[in-house]
Amino acid sequence: MTEQPGQTRANLLAQMASHPSVTTDVLAGTERQFQSGRLSGQPPVAHLEESEAPAYVLTNQKKGIGLGTKRRTTTPDKKRGTVVLVTGRRTLCLVGQEADDEVISVPHRAVASVSPHSGLLSNRLELRTPRKAYHCWVERSAPDSLLADAAAFIERRIRDDPEELDRDDGASRVTYRGNAVTPTGSSAESDAQQ
Repeated sequence: MTEQPGQTRANLLAQMASHPSVTTDVLAGTERQFQSGRLSGQPPVAHLEESEAPAYVLTNQKKGIGLGTKRRTTTPDKKRGTVVLVTGRRTLCLVGQEADDEVISVPHRAVASVSPHSGLLSNRLELRTPRKAYHCWVERSAPDSLLADAAAFIERRIRDDPEELDRDDGASRVTYRGNAVTPTGSSAESDAQQ
């Protein structure tokens, strides 16, 4: 049997990790329940920088990442899934999509607050920057301690004066009728044209 790309590195990172959520199968994209992998492109390990290692891995099969609000969620395509890698530098959200996987990186230096949320139907890790919000959906079966530990790990890396993310990824915390509001105060999808 030939080794998949990144299998050796995925195995090394999983062995180095102190939390059992970091597994070779998830990092290498070789989970049995995902015949073609959670992602359509490169496996999760390929999205990590050379000296970067995950401390926690959060997954979800049906939900992906909420940008700005919980309702505005980018979801994985059928037979794909979501992987959230929490490293010492950032939270990396990978949402499996057939055309191109959605990749959203939130550096810890930009995070103003982080909070775990557990519910009857879903769990999520909420990251807030000064002007943006990201809702990383997690499998309901994930233990509450995993969310709390990942949130505490990120919180220890938060700066007193977080950097502002300068990108238009639709994760604005300020919305009007579900649409992101630009810094000038006008709606990103102008309601004035209605």
